[in-house]
Amino acid sequence: MNILQALFFPPEQPGGVSSMVPYIQERFSKLGWPMELFSLPKRVRGKGQEPVSFDTFDVVHYEGNPIIDKYLQTYRDYVWWTKLRIKKNYDIIHAHHPISALVMKQLYPDIPLVMTIHSSFERELILNGKIVEGGMEHRFLTAVYGELESKAERILTPSASFREYLRPYVKDADRIQVIPNGFDEKRFRPISHENAVVQLITVCRLVPAKGLDVLLRACAQLKARGHAFVLHIIGDGPCREELERLAQELNLYDDIIFYGYMLHPEEFMPFFDVFVLPSRAEAFGSVFAEAALCWLALVGTNVGGIAEQIDDGVNGLLVEPENPAALCNALEKVVSDRDYRYNMARAAWNKAKKAYSLQRVIAQLKQVYTEIKPEPEAAE
Repeated sequence: MNILQALFFPPEQPGGVSSMVPYIQERFSKLGWPMELFSLPKRVRGKGQEPVSFDTFDVVHYEGNPIIDKYLQTYRDYVWWTKLRIKKNYDIIHAHHPISALVMKQLYPDIPLVMTIHSSFERELILNGKIVEGGMEHRFLTAVYGELESKAERILTPSASFREYLRPYVKDADRIQVIPNGFDEKRFRPISHENAVVQLITVCRLVPAKGLDVLLRACAQLKARGHAFVLHIIGDGPCREELERLAQELNLYDDIIFYGYMLHPEEFMPFFDVFVLPSRAEAFGSVFAEAALCWLALVGTNVGGIAEQIDDGVNGLLVEPENPAALCNALEKVVSDRDYRYNMARAAWNKAKKAYSLQRVIAQLKQVYTEIKPEPEAAE
């Protein structure tokens, strides 16, 4: 079976999807299933000229809005690039972004389409203050889910909570299959170490949706309680300068290291003690599973896929979002008690190894692909 994995970002870009799909490709190739990756390069901008139309709603009603126009132009660019680059047929196309899915179905309507909806662009825009809930952009982006439902032979998503998020925007959410993300264990090498001062780490894009302002305020309270720590922030984004100013205002600047973007943070994480990320929303939160496989204690917010990964008090600690005091209390538990922190990290590693293995994802995807397009031997 010849399969195309259609991404939006190139696979070298940061993020759970981009870091997972190349390993899926490698495993399937070893099984004798040829698999190729396809994505839109960043340099392709403003090339596409074809009109965009959907079956389930009229795009014309949304044109003229800057954010929507940019989305539609990206769609046109993806059409242009796909026509230019793809010259062969595939048995199945598995898309990982709404634009790549809809473009592929438009250009290759007879090829079965699998779509994994990994996250919510509109929710991220709302949390980052770019759009308002119920506004034109929100209505357009949520209408796209119905278009995907009408076009894809199978829709997948990484968490049950995100399937529930999608329910108001599709006709039959129960048809959406949950396949949590999986990770190649070979990428993660826990290291036995003893840090004199507890090392906290967070890895994310520096945007309001990730709640790092809440983390800094929690850390200021933790410092006021007399606990020593260093917070390592890996990632970049539009909020970096604002977060650096906040760190100075909270008298935390000497306790924090801002690294900027790092291509393979999992190579760095095993040297730390606690992973913390107080996201305001998260469809899955791949970085929690990655941190668990690095043998770190986990602290996160009780939202979306994070709450499905962390069993509070067993393999990590959950707090409500927007609550620096609660986050400080959770951090105090893991910072002040080494044995508690160790046991929590060990439990997190055990769960991640079993629940989020790449082999499990391969088996589930193989079943999905063969159900949609049975191999000749299986059909006989």
